[in-house]
Parts: sequence; C-alpha cells; structure tokens
Amino acid sequence: MPLPRDLLIKRIKNELRECRRNLRHHFVLSDPEIKKLPLEINVTLVDTPGPVWKDGSVAHKYNHKLKIIITEEYPYQTPIVRWRSSIFHPNIMPPEDGGYVCTKLLDGWNFRSTLLTFIKGLEILLANPNPDSPFETDSCTRAAEYFHKHPYQVPKQTRKRPIIIEEDGQDK
Repeated sequence: MPLPRDLLIKRIKNELRECRRNLRHHFVLSDPEIKKLPLEINVTLVDTPGPVWKDGSVAHKYNHKLKIIITEEYPYQTPIVRWRSSIFHPNIMPPEDGGYVCTKLLDGWNFRSTLLTFIKGLEILLANPNPDSPFETDSCTRAAEYFHKHPYQVPKQTRKRPIIIEEDGQDK
C-alpha cells in the first residue's frame, strides 16, 4: 500500500533537502515543485573518485552522472537507478550496457532507506569495486578480472579543482 500522496511528497522533499545539506553533489529535478510522479532526479556526483578505462589503463574520474527515478510506490519500491557517465567497474554497468547499479543498498531497500544513505553508499561502491560480484556483461566481467589482479587504489588526496559542468552534460 503506497504512502498517501501528501506524505510521499513531503518525504521526498525532506530527503532531497538532506541530500543538499549533507552532500556537495548536484541535483536537477524533472519537476522542481515535485507535483508530478514519477520524479526524475539527475545527479552529478562531484569530487568522487571512481575508475574509468582510458588509453589502455585505469584512470580516475571525479564527476559521475546518474539518474534516479522515484515512483508513486516509493519508499516501499526501490528507486530506479541508471548510470549515465563512463565507468570501468564490475558492479556498475556503463550506459551503453544499460547503466544498472548492483548494490546491496538496492537489494536491502526498505521503508527506512533514504536517498542520502543510498548516494553515500554509491560513493563507497565507486571507491571499492567488488570483483567477486560483477554483472555478467563484457565490460563488468573485464573490470572484475582487472580488479582481481590490480585492486583499485583511490588517489590519496582527492584533487581540488574547479567543477565545470558543460551544457552537453559532460564534465571536465
């Protein structure tokens, strides 16, 4: 049984307020007034290192994009999550493979789960690929094989640099 609409809207607004208060990431809503569901939330994770494959080796990308869709059944139904930027990770499919995110946070989603804890969990997942539990796509199994031999090392210091989000959605 879904939450009454007014309570659901209030909950979503509160969760987004907590995300903005506790995270430095960017959030763009398909409906800023949150009057219409499903609600699409385009998130740019900022200064969050994660692996990408570049020029034949693993490099660090610091800005990542994903889409979170909240339906009328939230919070009883997990949010729908699709990765939207390049990634070399056993547990996150690149967009061309579907952009699915494999995480225990979605498997264990319940009424008390929140967007804030989910996004913080994504930050941890980016820095800690689990090669023992990859998606069964070519890109994810290649990443798993690579990270079995070469564990991912997050840079010691997150680089401080200006964040530039281009009109086309690409970060620099």
